[in-house]
Amino acid sequence: MNITLRLTPELHDGLLAMASSPVETGAVLLAHLVPVDENNSLLIGTSVVDVPDEAYEVRTDRSLQITSDGYVHALKQARTLGLVAIWVHSHPGNHAVPRPSRHDEHVNKQLEPLFAERTETDVYGYLVISHADGTLAFTGAISGACEGPIIRVSTAGDRWSFLNSYNTPGATSNALFDRNIRAFGDGIQTTISDLTIAIVGTGGTGSAVAEQLARLGVRSFILIDPDELSDSNTTRVYGSTPVDVGHPKVDVVGDHLKRIAQGVSTRRIRGAITSENVARELLRADVVFGCTDDNAGRLRLSRLPYFYLTPVIDCGIQIHSDNYDIISGIYGRVTTIYPSAACLMCRDRIDVALAEAEVRSTEQQEKLEKEGYAPALPGVEPAVVAFTTLVAASAVGEFLERLVGYGESPPPSEVLLFIHDRAIRANIENPRPGHYCNPADRQPGPDRDTFLGLNWAS
Repeated sequence: MNITLRLTPELHDGLLAMASSPVETGAVLLAHLVPVDENNSLLIGTSVVDVPDEAYEVRTDRSLQITSDGYVHALKQARTLGLVAIWVHSHPGNHAVPRPSRHDEHVNKQLEPLFAERTETDVYGYLVISHADGTLAFTGAISGACEGPIIRVSTAGDRWSFLNSYNTPGATSNALFDRNIRAFGDGIQTTISDLTIAIVGTGGTGSAVAEQLARLGVRSFILIDPDELSDSNTTRVYGSTPVDVGHPKVDVVGDHLKRIAQGVSTRRIRGAITSENVARELLRADVVFGCTDDNAGRLRLSRLPYFYLTPVIDCGIQIHSDNYDIISGIYGRVTTIYPSAACLMCRDRIDVALAEAEVRSTEQQEKLEKEGYAPALPGVEPAVVAFTTLVAASAVGEFLERLVGYGESPPPSEVLLFIHDRAIRANIENPRPGHYCNPADRQPGPDRDTFLGLNWAS
């Protein structure tokens, strides 16, 4: 079982401050344990409970000893909230090795039954942290009812980081990405190649996103789309040809990715994320691109960053025309959603009435339309490959900027393309008070009773 620990920037910065201390420091990290599949689980961090100063019996740059008062209050809090408790301590010094010493291993054996029992989770976790020139380094594992190494720590805020365990073998140089590496370095290229990216909607925008990511070095994809390729799709879907008409879009795009890049792995789901079992596939992803044009799908995507700390880049494009079918406006949108940023609902980017209409049966929707209780669903919208590709490139650019940090700080959380005016505008929106995306009102973590806090059709 491999474990990914996901943190908010505040939690990450707290751990980095611990690691940068000149003396060993201890704390308990509280987290939700979320099984993903038989080989992977997530830890969604919620808080770090520091060891009180009075609980330290010995504290130097090489040793640490505390009384039980240093962690019992954290275990009680974990039990009350149904969380897993992870013992965290630092190895001080720049480039210190964050592997457990023999003494650390002895302490882990002592703490494991106590933490597992007191939290009533039957799970114990440990994390050893240090830093290398201001970058967090770590090793860790959980044991008990769920066992496995913590292989990655990811942080999603206005900037993103994906840190592999100190035990992970170093990356080998790859001449294939020489031009990329000259632009943003070995570390970012390694990160890109390690990520699993989900693309929801593999039409004109989604297929263009997929191709650009594959050429950048992404090798693990989750492709989600319910539809088959139509004749008109071949004018926009990258990799498609007339002989592909009638084939699932996820297969057309997935096969194309394998042709253009060696080592590509694709998980293909022919379905819509309005279905819970399909939406749960997104838990496997490190980053999600929303390239669907339906409100119901966006309604679900919009919640993912706040429940599971999975960043989402949502794309949209609209072509307006006048009564004579002459273009009057071409608008693109790229919204980056992460904890502390406003969700799509707060931005009024989702029509809730249409979202409800999109998941009704055809018979029920037609009945409600006739009775005036539901809006009519829009017809086929215009789409042009030049514009869908432009929006896709802007979305991939936002993805790179979050990893590299070459733009302004803080970066905007939404970019609007006024293509007809050759203008680009950007904005930052804060969550509305009382909404699920507002960190003042809700901590990250799964809903105990429902997935993403929504009711799902059976």
